[in-house]
Amino acid sequence: MYFSFIIPVYNRPDEIDELLNSLLHQNYKEIFEVVVVEDGSKIPCKDIVNKYVNSLNVSYYFKDNSGPGASRNYGMNVAKGNYFIILDSDCILPENYLVEVDKYLNDNYVDCFGGPDAAHPSFSDVQKAINQTMTSVLTTGGIRGASEKLGKFQPRSFNMGLSKEAFLASGGFGKIHPGEDPDLSIRLWKMNYKTALISNAYVFHKRRIDWEKFYKQVNKFGKARPILNKRYPEYNKITYWFPSLFMIGLITAVLLLFFGIKIILFLYIGYFLALFMESLIATKSLKISFLTIIASFIQFFGYGAGFLYSYFLLNIKKEDPQSAMPEMFFK
Repeated sequence: MYFSFIIPVYNRPDEIDELLNSLLHQNYKEIFEVVVVEDGSKIPCKDIVNKYVNSLNVSYYFKDNSGPGASRNYGMNVAKGNYFIILDSDCILPENYLVEVDKYLNDNYVDCFGGPDAAHPSFSDVQKAINQTMTSVLTTGGIRGASEKLGKFQPRSFNMGLSKEAFLASGGFGKIHPGEDPDLSIRLWKMNYKTALISNAYVFHKRRIDWEKFYKQVNKFGKARPILNKRYPEYNKITYWFPSLFMIGLITAVLLLFFGIKIILFLYIGYFLALFMESLIATKSLKISFLTIIASFIQFFGYGAGFLYSYFLLNIKKEDPQSAMPEMFFK
C-alpha cells in the first residue's frame, strides 16, 4: 500500500512542526506521502512545511476555510496514495506508528480503521487529565482509548485510516462538525465496508484545550449525537443517553440529601473514587488524578447538556437540525 497522510490545519504552525518532525522519524522503510491542507488560516504554516520538503515527501495546499471535513476531502482528492491516514494537527506520532498500521492491514485488511490516543510526557497536567477521562473505560467505555467492547468501532478522525476505494465510494466526510467521523463510519457500514480498531496504532493527541474549551467541545459532541440518531435510527444505542442520565442522577442525588437520602450520592462518590484510582494507576500522579475528576464532571455535564438540548429541538420541537443548530454544520 502507498500511504498518504492527510493533515488539515487551521492557525497551528507550531503543531504542524511537531507532527512533521514525528513523521520524519518513522521506522517505516517504504515511501509515504504527506499532504498538508491549510484551511484558510490567518497564521499559515507554509514556511514550516517548506523546512521538510527535502526530507519528507510533503506537499502543501491552501484553500478557503470550509472546516476540517471538507479539508480532509480536499486532501484525499489531491493525494497520490491508495490508502489515506487522516490526522489532526495536534497529534504526534510514535516512531513505530506506520509499521503497526502496515502490519495490521496486511494481516487483517479493512477499508477504514481508527487508532487510540495517548498522553505524551510533555503534555500539561490538564491535557493529561483530559486525555485520561476521554480514554477511560469508566467514562467513555474506552472508545477513544485502546478498546471498544460495545458493538462496531467508529474511528475518530484525529487518527483514522480510509482506503481510496472507500473514499471514492462514500464521498468522504459530510458537513456536520463535530460528528463527521461517526457519520462517515455509518455510511461505510451501510455500503458493506468494515471498520476496525488498530490498538497499537496510537497517537499522542495534544487536545489543545483548557477547561472552558473542553466543555464547549464535549457539549458539541453531545449535540451531534441526536442528529446522527435521527439520521441513522438503526444505529441508535441506549448508551448514548448515559451522560445525560448521569448528570440528572447526580443532581437528583444532591437534592435527595435535603430529605435525608444519602445512598445515591454515596454511589456517585464510589464511582469517582474508582475513577480516581484508575487514573492514579495509569498516570502515577495525585494531581492528575484529582484533575481527572474535574475533567469527568465537565465531560458528563457538557455532553449530557448538549445531548438533551439537541434531543429536545429535534424530537420534541421537531425542528430541522441545520436550522435549529447551524453552528453544527459547515456550508
